[in-house]
Amino acid sequence: MIELKNISKNYKKDKKVINNLSLKINDGEIFGFLGPNGAGKTTTIKMMTGILEIDEGDIFIDNKSITKNPIEAKKLLGLVPDSPDVFLKLKGIEYLNFIGDVYDISTEERIKKIKELAEKFEIIDVLNNKIESYSHGMRQKLVIIGVLIHHPKNWILDEPMTGLDPKSSFELKKIMKEYSNKNNTVFFSTHILEVAEKLCDRIGIIDKGKLLFVGTYEDMKNELKENKSLEELFMEIIKND
Repeated sequence: MIELKNISKNYKKDKKVINNLSLKINDGEIFGFLGPNGAGKTTTIKMMTGILEIDEGDIFIDNKSITKNPIEAKKLLGLVPDSPDVFLKLKGIEYLNFIGDVYDISTEERIKKIKELAEKFEIIDVLNNKIESYSHGMRQKLVIIGVLIHHPKNWILDEPMTGLDPKSSFELKKIMKEYSNKNNTVFFSTHILEVAEKLCDRIGIIDKGKLLFVGTYEDMKNELKENKSLEELFMEIIKND
């Protein structure tokens, strides 16, 4: 479970990039976080994961405060960031073993998990190459594998489909669904509204740092009294803001 309580972020003295945002994402739920560029999605995710300081309010990961108990809270989450350009001088396998060391994953367990996921995402043949030689999509796959090694209770993804080929996108969506079915929390931002429409249990729409809508796709259709695609309804909500 992830809970945001009245969080705000100021980038300038009188300008709030995130303005008093409250949101609760439940166990066993896939939650899609939608909004135009510059709406505050990545800023929110960086506060959720302790990368950015929260100016007002607090965020709880399974009741652990990201501000007061950051280490305990971070043990309960896994982040796929908006850029997969991490530790480029390491080999892929060195990066995955580093992540395994950070989370105290046993040698036996990590070998099994790395083999399973690297085969699924079709990068097992390049794990001994340096990450700097990988394409964007291959780096994205590596970061996803790194997160899944320690099986976090709460999985946070920022534009995870970017750069992935169709087969890998399919595998990722399948894993996300399986993950939530095991009573884990999946929170992801995306610009691909067709994916959100089909995959998400609930959706949140943010613009200019404010939450404009939270609910199911059916809730949205009922609220706007229109039986349209998520993409069309999203555009109406943003336009009316």
